[in-house]
Amino acid sequence: MGGAARNARKSRQRTAAARSVAQARGTSGGDRNKVIAVVVAVVVVAALVIGGVLWINSSKNATEDTAIPAGTSATLGAGVVEKRDGVVVSVGKPGAPKSVDLYADFLCPVCGQFQQTYGQQMEQAINSGKLTVRYHMVTLLNTRSDPPGYSLESANAALAAADSQKFTAFHDALFKNQPQEGGRGYDKAQLTKLGQDLGITDPKFAKTIDTGTYDQQIQAAYQQIQNDPNLAQDYQGQRGFGTPTLAVNGKAFPTTPDWLDKVLNGTAG
Repeated sequence: MGGAARNARKSRQRTAAARSVAQARGTSGGDRNKVIAVVVAVVVVAALVIGGVLWINSSKNATEDTAIPAGTSATLGAGVVEKRDGVVVSVGKPGAPKSVDLYADFLCPVCGQFQQTYGQQMEQAINSGKLTVRYHMVTLLNTRSDPPGYSLESANAALAAADSQKFTAFHDALFKNQPQEGGRGYDKAQLTKLGQDLGITDPKFAKTIDTGTYDQQIQAAYQQIQNDPNLAQDYQGQRGFGTPTLAVNGKAFPTTPDWLDKVLNGTAG
């Protein structure tokens, strides 16, 4: 009986040992599966992060090695004159009864929306001899391009285009193909080519862009503009200068949907 008892006890021990091994294997497999799942998750997240970074970089550098399309809807009518006076460009027919000053930055997305919404209406009023627009290209967002400086370089280039009576076409093309704020702007070579594609042949145009002929005047004018209380408006609880700003008789005028009608019918203040 003693031998039989020992054999039975050994059998129970072997069965228990086998069960423990099986449980251990099952636990090990579960842990291994958890580790694999975690690793896969980490890889997926890393891929998403890398993909996001690549997409952001691609978006920021979308203007690199591209020509600015010269196609534009701007068509100035007979008798319309583009005249540069310092760093201000007047576009209109001599004797136009109404005028407005428009302050904008070529990098400003709200300025781009303003141009998209009202640009054609303004040019129709200009062509009909009813309106003169005095354009002030400012450098509010000059540090917001990568590399910094696009606001200044584009403003200088637009003044150079005005010297060749191509301001409106140049202006409209830059807004129609506006770079992303915080991203790369267009460099001097791209700005020069745009002017050439618009028909500018005067070699002075390229030189003006390359040397930044009007840079100091643009910067000095902007200092005066941003400190002019007549151009200050309320922005999110703070008062100051912003873009775009319309001014009638030297004072900022709200850009309500019917602002142009008010200017043309003489109820703009």
